[in-house]
Amino acid sequence: MGPRHLVMIAMGGVIGSGLFLSSGYTISQAGPLGAVIAYLIGSFVVYLVMACLGELAIAYPVSGAFHIYASRSIGPATGFTTAWLYWLCWAVAIGSEFTAAGLLMQRWFPNIDVWVWCVIFAAVLFGLNAVSSRFFGESEFWFAIIKVGAIIVLIVLGGAALFGFHPLSETGNHPFLLENFNTTGGLFPNGFTGVLVTALAVFYAFSGSELIGVAAGETADPAKSIPKAMRSTVVRLLIFFVGAIAVIAATIPFDQVGLDQSPFVTVFSSIGIPFAADAMNFVIITALLSAGNSGLFSCARMLYSLSDEGHAPRVLRKLTRRGIPMVALSVSMVGGLASLISSVVAPETVYLALVSVAGFAVVGVWMSIAASHFFHRRTFVKNGGNVAALPYKAPLFPLVPILAFSLCFISLIGIAFDPNQVAALYFGVPFVGACYALFYLKYGRKARTAAPSLLDR
Repeated sequence: MGPRHLVMIAMGGVIGSGLFLSSGYTISQAGPLGAVIAYLIGSFVVYLVMACLGELAIAYPVSGAFHIYASRSIGPATGFTTAWLYWLCWAVAIGSEFTAAGLLMQRWFPNIDVWVWCVIFAAVLFGLNAVSSRFFGESEFWFAIIKVGAIIVLIVLGGAALFGFHPLSETGNHPFLLENFNTTGGLFPNGFTGVLVTALAVFYAFSGSELIGVAAGETADPAKSIPKAMRSTVVRLLIFFVGAIAVIAATIPFDQVGLDQSPFVTVFSSIGIPFAADAMNFVIITALLSAGNSGLFSCARMLYSLSDEGHAPRVLRKLTRRGIPMVALSVSMVGGLASLISSVVAPETVYLALVSVAGFAVVGVWMSIAASHFFHRRTFVKNGGNVAALPYKAPLFPLVPILAFSLCFISLIGIAFDPNQVAALYFGVPFVGACYALFYLKYGRKARTAAPSLLDR
């Protein structure tokens, strides 16, 4: 795969339900200005993590490499835990994306159960991933193009409406510029703590940007492709996410958004776009399947890499003649079972819990990336390495990894004050502890990983 595939894989993994659906929850909790600030903070943290990731991905160009970074730089137990934490993130995310897409399909097919659509979508995404990495990259490229186009249209038309240009609006009573930001409760109707408690949901919305690291081992010329893709991804995420959230927050009163309807549909409907609801329904379903597509790719590579180290059953190492880890791919589809369960039990209430657990997992992985970069660079210099000779080096070391780690940790503290998301801590913290315990019981403290790096060359 080349740089354009990497950028769109990262964009495809990021732009999913976190932006199209749960952004409404963020605005309702943080308020209009608070939501924009929360997404600006999220963009900044993504930049910090991606800067660390860029250096590590070139040093360890292995497919599914996140835990390799931690294994070599921190310790094999941390690498093992990081791998399973990231697998959990995307396994849960796949379930939430399938559930959300199935719910949206009922707009057109109300008599077909949600679980039926979950099965159909699972089969389609499995097929896209089973052919070849190149085929996956191409499909994800076009998936991402559709939803990026929708975001651009939202920013342009929604922005024009805020300046008073909304000739199709039936009511004619459309907010002007940022007047919605001044709510009855002030600029921060729920206090600034509203920004803090939504940080995890915002970070979940940005999860997927790190997929560049997962695909590093299947990329042509990683030293050139990865930094280019990383810079493009950060800039585009900043424009698309912050721009879209600013338009949504300025258009819809903060107390009228939530998880019951996509804020994108609300914005387009308010400015009178014909067939807005149906058009956005299609785009959002595409976005959800795109995110699930990237998630399934990531899950399979993580299991394959774990098996390659001897930390998962050897059968997961088997590749097809096209280089696809088919067994690992099949096992990863078990995440879809979560969608079947949640679609039957309580799809709307379970959805936020799934988002929170996935958010905890991705923040844990980001913390691992930041810590891995800190120890990697320190070891590299200690062994006599020349930092100036690195193909890509993260700036302002050690400030960047320390700041990335700290901000991620603060976001985990914040969700303890949100009863809707605190379940992520109840599930996530014991999961991390269980992974460490399992590793030490099964593999012992002397376990090693054989991943190649620049340190060995």
